[in-house]
Amino acid sequence: MKIYKSKYNSLPGTSHATVISLARREYHKIQKRTPRRQAYVKSKYFRKDKVFVNQFWEHLKQKHPGDQLRRAKLFTCAIDLIRHSPHLADTIYKHDNMNIGLHRFYGQTKDGLHFCVQIRENKRTGRKDFVSVFSVPKSK
Repeated sequence: MKIYKSKYNSLPGTSHATVISLARREYHKIQKRTPRRQAYVKSKYFRKDKVFVNQFWEHLKQKHPGDQLRRAKLFTCAIDLIRHSPHLADTIYKHDNMNIGLHRFYGQTKDGLHFCVQIRENKRTGRKDFVSVFSVPKSK
Protein backbone atom coordinates (compact mmCIF):
# COMPACT_ATOMS: atom_id res chain seq x y z
CA MET A 1 0.00 0.00 0.00
CA LYS A 2 1.50 3.31 -1.12
CA ILE A 3 0.83 6.43 0.91
CA TYR A 4 0.59 9.87 -0.69
CA LYS A 5 2.23 12.63 1.36
CA SER A 6 0.12 15.77 1.19
CA LYS A 7 1.72 19.20 1.18
CA TYR A 8 -0.99 20.52 3.54
CA ASN A 9 -1.49 20.29 7.29
CA SER A 10 -4.86 19.38 8.71
CA LEU A 11 -7.08 22.42 9.21
CA PRO A 12 -6.40 24.33 12.45
CA GLY A 13 -8.91 24.87 15.21
CA THR A 14 -10.81 22.92 17.82
CA SER A 15 -14.30 24.38 17.63
CA HIS A 16 -16.83 22.86 15.26
CA ALA A 17 -17.85 26.19 13.71
CA THR A 18 -14.27 27.28 12.99
CA VAL A 19 -13.16 24.08 11.29
CA ILE A 20 -16.35 23.68 9.24
CA SER A 21 -16.15 27.29 8.04
CA LEU A 22 -12.51 26.81 6.96
CA ALA A 23 -13.39 23.60 5.11
CA ARG A 24 -16.38 25.29 3.46
CA ARG A 25 -14.13 28.17 2.38
CA GLU A 26 -11.86 25.65 0.60
CA TYR A 27 -14.92 24.03 -0.98
CA HIS A 28 -16.16 27.39 -2.28
CA LYS A 29 -12.75 28.03 -3.88
CA ILE A 30 -13.20 24.78 -5.80
CA GLN A 31 -16.79 25.65 -6.66
CA LYS A 32 -15.80 29.05 -8.09
CA ARG A 33 -13.32 27.38 -10.45
CA THR A 34 -15.89 25.00 -11.92
CA PRO A 35 -18.08 26.32 -14.72
CA ARG A 36 -21.21 24.55 -13.52
CA ARG A 37 -22.93 24.33 -10.16
CA GLN A 38 -21.49 20.97 -9.06
CA ALA A 39 -17.95 21.36 -7.78
CA TYR A 40 -15.35 18.91 -8.99
CA VAL A 41 -11.60 18.36 -9.07
CA LYS A 42 -9.65 16.54 -11.74
CA SER A 43 -7.82 13.46 -10.55
CA LYS A 44 -4.41 12.28 -11.70
CA TYR A 45 -5.25 8.65 -10.82
CA PHE A 46 -8.38 8.65 -12.99
CA ARG A 47 -6.53 10.23 -15.96
CA LYS A 48 -7.84 13.76 -15.34
CA ASP A 49 -11.47 12.63 -14.96
CA LYS A 50 -13.76 14.72 -12.78
CA VAL A 51 -14.36 13.70 -9.18
CA PHE A 52 -17.42 15.50 -7.79
CA VAL A 53 -17.14 16.87 -4.25
CA ASN A 54 -20.79 17.61 -3.31
CA GLN A 55 -21.50 14.13 -1.96
CA PHE A 56 -18.95 14.65 0.82
CA TRP A 57 -21.06 17.35 2.46
CA GLU A 58 -24.19 15.18 2.36
CA HIS A 59 -22.24 12.35 3.97
CA LEU A 60 -20.79 14.71 6.59
CA LYS A 61 -24.26 15.87 7.68
CA GLN A 62 -25.10 12.30 8.71
CA LYS A 63 -22.26 12.16 11.26
CA HIS A 64 -22.29 13.44 14.85
CA PRO A 65 -20.52 16.79 15.50
CA GLY A 66 -17.28 15.27 16.86
CA ASP A 67 -16.88 13.05 13.83
CA GLN A 68 -17.75 15.97 11.52
CA LEU A 69 -14.94 17.95 13.12
CA ARG A 70 -12.35 15.18 12.64
CA ARG A 71 -13.33 14.62 9.01
CA ALA A 72 -13.59 18.32 8.07
CA LYS A 73 -10.05 18.91 9.38
CA LEU A 74 -8.78 16.58 6.65
CA PHE A 75 -10.68 18.20 3.77
CA THR A 76 -7.80 20.14 2.16
CA CYS A 77 -5.45 17.15 2.44
CA ALA A 78 -8.09 14.92 0.84
CA ILE A 79 -8.55 17.30 -2.10
CA ASP A 80 -4.77 17.43 -2.55
CA LEU A 81 -4.63 13.62 -2.56
CA ILE A 82 -7.45 13.35 -5.12
CA ARG A 83 -5.78 15.84 -7.44
CA HIS A 84 -2.20 14.58 -7.30
CA SER A 85 -1.98 10.96 -6.11
CA PRO A 86 -0.78 8.49 -8.78
CA HIS A 87 -0.77 5.52 -6.35
CA LEU A 88 -3.04 2.53 -6.87
CA ALA A 89 -6.21 2.44 -4.83
CA ASP A 90 -7.83 -0.43 -2.96
CA THR A 91 -11.02 -1.09 -4.93
CA ILE A 92 -14.04 -2.83 -3.40
CA TYR A 93 -17.16 -4.02 -5.23
CA LYS A 94 -20.31 -5.13 -3.43
CA HIS A 95 -21.76 -8.47 -4.47
CA ASP A 96 -25.31 -7.12 -4.68
CA ASN A 97 -24.37 -4.25 -7.03
CA MET A 98 -21.27 -4.78 -9.16
CA ASN A 99 -21.78 -1.42 -10.94
CA ILE A 100 -20.71 0.55 -7.86
CA GLY A 101 -17.04 0.49 -6.89
CA LEU A 102 -15.44 2.07 -3.85
CA HIS A 103 -11.84 3.26 -4.25
CA ARG A 104 -9.78 3.84 -1.11
CA PHE A 105 -6.67 6.02 -1.24
CA TYR A 106 -4.30 6.42 1.70
CA GLY A 107 -2.40 9.56 2.57
CA GLN A 108 -0.47 11.42 5.20
CA THR A 109 -0.78 15.07 6.16
CA LYS A 110 2.25 17.32 6.43
CA ASP A 111 1.99 17.09 10.22
CA GLY A 112 2.06 13.26 10.14
CA LEU A 113 -1.59 12.22 10.49
CA HIS A 114 -2.60 9.24 8.34
CA PHE A 115 -5.97 9.31 6.57
CA CYS A 116 -8.08 7.47 4.02
CA VAL A 117 -10.13 8.97 1.16
CA GLN A 118 -13.07 7.09 -0.35
CA ILE A 119 -14.29 7.72 -3.88
CA ARG A 120 -17.40 5.97 -5.18
CA GLU A 121 -17.50 5.17 -8.90
CA ASN A 122 -20.57 4.21 -10.89
CA LYS A 123 -19.26 1.89 -13.61
CA ARG A 124 -22.36 2.30 -15.76
CA THR A 125 -22.20 6.11 -16.00
CA GLY A 126 -18.52 6.66 -15.17
CA ARG A 127 -19.36 9.22 -12.48
CA LYS A 128 -16.98 9.49 -9.54
CA ASP A 129 -17.94 11.06 -6.20
CA PHE A 130 -15.71 11.97 -3.27
CA VAL A 131 -17.65 10.37 -0.44
CA SER A 132 -15.59 10.40 2.72
CA VAL A 133 -12.29 11.07 4.44
CA PHE A 134 -11.28 9.77 7.86
CA SER A 135 -8.16 9.23 9.91
CA VAL A 136 -6.64 5.75 10.13
CA PRO A 137 -4.04 4.33 12.48
CA LYS A 138 -0.46 4.50 11.27
CA SER A 139 0.46 1.44 9.20
CA LYS A 140 3.69 -0.43 9.75
